[in-house]
Amino acid sequence: MLERILIIKLGALGDVVLACGSFEAIRRHHAEAKITLLTTKPYEKFLQRSNWFDEIITDSRPPIWKITEWIDLRKRLLSGSFDRVYDLQTSDRSGWYYRLLGPSARPEWSGIVWGCSHPHNNPQRDNMHTIDRHAEQLAIAGITLVPKPQLSWVKSNIETFGLPSKYALLVAGGSPHRQEKRWPTDNFVALARRLDQRGVTPVFLGGCHEREISKYLLGENVCSFDLIGKTSLEDIVTIARGAACAVGNDTGPMHLIAASDCPTVVLFSAASDFALTSPRGSTVTILQRNDLSKLEVEKVDAALSMR
Repeated sequence: MLERILIIKLGALGDVVLACGSFEAIRRHHAEAKITLLTTKPYEKFLQRSNWFDEIITDSRPPIWKITEWIDLRKRLLSGSFDRVYDLQTSDRSGWYYRLLGPSARPEWSGIVWGCSHPHNNPQRDNMHTIDRHAEQLAIAGITLVPKPQLSWVKSNIETFGLPSKYALLVAGGSPHRQEKRWPTDNFVALARRLDQRGVTPVFLGGCHEREISKYLLGENVCSFDLIGKTSLEDIVTIARGAACAVGNDTGPMHLIAASDCPTVVLFSAASDFALTSPRGSTVTILQRNDLSKLEVEKVDAALSMR
């Protein structure tokens, strides 16, 4: 009888990238099973190309008062007839999904919700890096070989961008409501000018909500490629493969870049703990200051490792 597996990983982008090694490990362990991923819309198309999943379903994350949406989600989960669930989100929300599958016999469940069959009950789990936490959780469920996140399956046509032969990636943005996680844009501009003087073209990346950085770059007359708001997740990975190096704030695209094995420098403030959430890759350097405005351009420039 075909085994049916559900993996829950809703977001955010960095967390999804850090979970890629676990996705691959689950696929290898359940090679003949039908594996379904429950995620959110921004990652559906991106992860479809991985061949780790037979089906991807999306979660709109309904608020508690939208009863009809919760009923619909329950029907979808029950219709999967899952034999085992790997809850890699391990949030209050995914804990409610465990409850939705009752009161009849629930599937085996790897996670932290009370009553599940394979609990990750290490009291220090919240003090572990995401990758290490997932690996320990999966080991309890019988999966002992978890590779590092790799994005070799990602492909995109980036010829239309007309990138130069040698370029460096700069990610100057981040979450709009977490400005304290950003190195000052003035500093990125100063670093861009240093790179340009060395014959390395700075290429700025970012999301559509970071258009203010594009306007700032235009006003400063910085010699660079401005690709802010113009790239897909697939584009970022493919562009990163050809970059000499990358520098950016603690934000989702830096996880894509690091996992593409581009030499990467990530800037952390006191707003987040790099020991728990830092990007992983073959060459990742972390620079941390409680207040990123106190991090000198010279220090970041000196940390660059170009290929």
